[in-house]
Order: sequence, then C-alpha cells, then structure tokens
Amino acid sequence: MGKIRPTYIKRIAEELVKKFPDKFTDDFEQNKKVVDEVADVTTVRVRNRIAGYATRCRKNIEA
Repeated sequence: MGKIRPTYIKRIAEELVKKFPDKFTDDFEQNKKVVDEVADVTTVRVRNRIAGYATRCRKNIEA
C-alpha cells in the first residue's frame, strides 16, 4: 500500500491542472518547475508532492 496524500495537496494540484492545462505534462521534473512558477509554495516537500499528484492527474487524463 502506498502513502495517502492529504486533501489539500490533491485540491491544489487539481486546481492548478484545471487552471493551466497546457503547462503541465506527464514529466515530474517539468511539473516541479511549473508549480514553482504558478503557485506560492513555502517548502520543497510540498512543491514536490503537488507536482507528483499533478503528474498523476495528467497521466490519467491522457489515458
């Protein structure tokens, strides 16, 4: 079993993917840079978690 992401991570990631669908891809490294640009994230860990969930959302949309 994997780790369960907090609701605030999921909510922020889903809002960003809906707001900027052309900026997010299925590449985690690219999404980290995009989250840095468009969101005011205080810590690297939160940024990475948001980028990871955004990557997962984009992969599900494309599939």
